[in-house]
Amino acid sequence: MGLLAEPERLRVVAALVLGARTPAELIEATGLDQRAVGRALQRLETGGLDSSAPDGFTLDTSGFKKVARTAAPPQKTEGHGYADEQTESVVRTFVRDGRLLRLPAQRSRRRTVLEHVVQTFEPGTRYTEKEVDAVLRDWCIGGPAGHVSLRRHLVDEGLLTREAGQYWRSGGWWTSWTVNGRDRSWRCCVSQVGSEPR
Repeated sequence: MGLLAEPERLRVVAALVLGARTPAELIEATGLDQRAVGRALQRLETGGLDSSAPDGFTLDTSGFKKVARTAAPPQKTEGHGYADEQTESVVRTFVRDGRLLRLPAQRSRRRTVLEHVVQTFEPGTRYTEKEVDAVLRDWCIGGPAGHVSLRRHLVDEGLLTREAGQYWRSGGWWTSWTVNGRDRSWRCCVSQVGSEPR
């Protein structure tokens, strides 16, 4: 985009963007003399930014788009720590900055997202409905899903169990455990974290 470093060329480009097409319109819009407009047009055409047509000059914006795409910083992709790329991709699509963007319509994807959300709850710990709602409200800030429907999905999928006003985690991914007094990390699906929490 070095072509736009010269103020006269930049004024001609601005006039083209604003709709000037003929040399007379460009002279009037830029306040430049005919010779300066002619030099700018010639240089812009050589650089591929403008072209002449029967109805006047036009600006080729594809060069601007290309420069904008290459100059833009890459989109930050949030990683959630899943080794399985498909799981990571699904969670990345529906969860951003610790917030649920929306629940997937497809059941398998919804299950994956719900398994991610349920990790917020410690296995073996009992929670009151008020505590569960507070945690799930944080997940739902700014999104279309409500904390009540999210809680219902977690219960329906067997990821949270409810009994006598108490909730506990009963499924999902378990990420650590102790073997022979040593902590280990591994992903495994816990379908029965324990029907009776401590």
